[in-house]
Amino acid sequence: MLAAAAVLPLLMGALGACGYGSQKKTDDQGSSALPAAGGAKIDGLDKVKVGYFANLTHATALVGLGKGGQIQQELKGTKVSPFVFNAGPSEIEALNAGSIDIGWIGPSPAINGYVKSHGSNLRIISGSASGGVKLVVNPKKIKTLADVKGKKIATPQLGNTQDVAFLNWAASKGWKVDAQSGKGDVSVVRSDNKVTPDAYKSGAVDGAWVPEPTASKLVADGGKVLLDESSLWPDKKFVITNVIVRQEFLKEHPKVVEAVLRGSVKTNAFIKAHPEQAKNAANAALKEETGKPLPAEVIDPAWKSIQAIDDPLASTLNTEADHAVQSGLLEKPDLKGIYDLALLNKVLGAEGKPTVSDAGLGVK
Repeated sequence: MLAAAAVLPLLMGALGACGYGSQKKTDDQGSSALPAAGGAKIDGLDKVKVGYFANLTHATALVGLGKGGQIQQELKGTKVSPFVFNAGPSEIEALNAGSIDIGWIGPSPAINGYVKSHGSNLRIISGSASGGVKLVVNPKKIKTLADVKGKKIATPQLGNTQDVAFLNWAASKGWKVDAQSGKGDVSVVRSDNKVTPDAYKSGAVDGAWVPEPTASKLVADGGKVLLDESSLWPDKKFVITNVIVRQEFLKEHPKVVEAVLRGSVKTNAFIKAHPEQAKNAANAALKEETGKPLPAEVIDPAWKSIQAIDDPLASTLNTEADHAVQSGLLEKPDLKGIYDLALLNKVLGAEGKPTVSDAGLGVK
């Protein structure tokens, strides 16, 4: 399993950073919850606990859970209790602890969570986003890909999706890096996305392999995009965000899960049909979460590099697992059963959209 899971405890501080500011309410148990859309509760459930990041790669959650968003609309009288995380391993810990029921998350933590629980706790039930990851460098120090050798490159967290991707890319160049310490032909500096721009400006790192909007923040600070990760994948598509669920919750409340997926599919359709409105909605959500919106020079290029998708691009998840194995962060996993796309395909069929494949990794 990914070594990160063994050393990263649940970030209770992240669990405290819930809700959308003025939209946040407190229920009779003292938990934060967004206001219900109205109508009957789905499955009679009072609330569903949903995790995601304040990142543009989680745009489906940002837009769909915002004011008037499709996810809450589909849940009717069942409230959303939102939990905001900074990195995937922390969200997996929360899912394992039952602190969240459904979450938006990157592929590497999803793989790790599945392996760590021996396939008993989570399922991937949908895709959400592709792309939106870049290697941004200080152009004064790094002018070519070969110049990355010997430099300090930030990734968000040991074992997270971008960390695995960068380690794999470095290995493809023939460079040796100890995955745990980050030391080697390239120095991998694990740095929270929130502090990476300051680390870059101070010279503590020479570049970063990061998701949006951090990548575009670095560009706004004088960085240069040296590599877009999508260029490394067939058809320039790779999963960056999935939707996961606790298996127990899926079994007990399938109608709630279906409602969330229906809201997710409708949100993705809205993002594609109305990109400017969706971008503004996502930025409004980020303002509520972080205290300020992203400036145009950051959000405009970042938004264009991310694709909202329903397809989990299952074959790319398998490839990313192989990358983690090759990097020394994961023993060869058995991922059969990690997907349960039955409800997603039901929703897609009802919306007149083509169904998607689990690449042979679905439940039997």
